[in-house]
Amino acid sequence: MDKTVTIYSTPVCHFCHAAKDFFAENNITFTEHDVAADLEKRQEMIDMTGQMGVPVIRIADDVIIGFDEAKLRELLEIA
Repeated sequence: MDKTVTIYSTPVCHFCHAAKDFFAENNITFTEHDVAADLEKRQEMIDMTGQMGVPVIRIADDVIIGFDEAKLRELLEIA
C-alpha cells in the first residue's frame, strides 16, 4: 500500500508543528508544502479540500484536515 505522506502547512500553525513532530517521532518520511509561501500548492490544497485551514495531510488517497492523531495512526498502521 502507498504510504506517501504530504502535509500542507504554514510556519505559524501549532497543529502543523504537532503533526510534523508526530511524523518525526514515528520515523515517517513526509513532504511538506508551505502554503503561506507557495501559491501553487495553496491552490492545490484548496482544490483538494475546498477550504484554507491547515494542516491538510494526504496519505495516498486519504485526506485529513487538521491534526487527527488517531486517524494518522490508523492510516499509517502505527500502534
